[in-house]
Amino acid sequence: MTESSKSNEDFAILPISIPPLPSYPVQATHYLYLRRNTPKIVTPDDSRSLFLANVPSDSTEAHFRALFAHIVGAGRFESIIFEHDKKASRASHEPAQAEKLAKHQKKRKREEEEVQAREEEAAAQLPDTWTRQIHQSGSSAIALFADEKSAETVLKAVKKLNKSRKYPVWGDGVKDKVPPLGSQWLKAHNKLSYPGNDVVQEAIDTYFTIFNKKEHEATLLAKRLRNEPDEDGFVTVTRGGRNAPASRNEAEEARQKMLARQQKKKDSMQDFYRFQLREKRKAEQAELLKRFDEDKRKVQAMKEKRGKFQPER
Repeated sequence: MTESSKSNEDFAILPISIPPLPSYPVQATHYLYLRRNTPKIVTPDDSRSLFLANVPSDSTEAHFRALFAHIVGAGRFESIIFEHDKKASRASHEPAQAEKLAKHQKKRKREEEEVQAREEEAAAQLPDTWTRQIHQSGSSAIALFADEKSAETVLKAVKKLNKSRKYPVWGDGVKDKVPPLGSQWLKAHNKLSYPGNDVVQEAIDTYFTIFNKKEHEATLLAKRLRNEPDEDGFVTVTRGGRNAPASRNEAEEARQKMLARQQKKKDSMQDFYRFQLREKRKAEQAELLKRFDEDKRKVQAMKEKRGKFQPER
């Protein structure tokens, strides 16, 4: 970015010195933009995190750990989430019913079961084919610090650096902590792209084991929902009978009906029995009729009184 980009007052600007490389033997300056993290969806860690814009394309957590240690000392930087990592976390390869099913489980899974599920899902993923992720130009990241004071200290230190013009050197002290780029990076990618048939087959088998397990749980859920009577006491018989396997659409439809029934029951818990609801409605109607008659009599009395009124001469 050029010097004209510095006009944005919302960001603190951190110039970074890029050392010469064999591919580009010229010293350069890269501008990193920092500000308080203010996402649309508030999280408990927002006060101790900073939003970073225009991160270098070869950025890693080790690079930023060394960078912030140079600026404010070690122990303040905690972790970083790059833009690519946020997009990847949103993408889900689970069956369509898995997330929906998890929302309607009344009891939380035990900690051991959760750990086992995470391990199985990790085993179902194909191995990475790149030793390092290269980011797009101008991408962003969220840096998390130890506390709110540490994040504020970083912003103040960045302003001081602009006055002193002693810019930190990018990649200083991290060459041995991250995999190299260049030809070695491409050779490693070519090797990782062919993990072997046994590795791929094991990942596929694990994936479909988890998939079939969750589909079976979704089928049982849909079956249970279809056998539950509605508010009038009737059970809807679907195609294939009430005990037939459920499709995803049928399971979702049954789930929506169950949620609607639960909400209606929650709203009417004060009158548990149906006859009580009927009696309550009758009482409300009688009360409305009574008020209507009273208002009617008041209006009639006002009309009669107005008719008897004689103005003074």
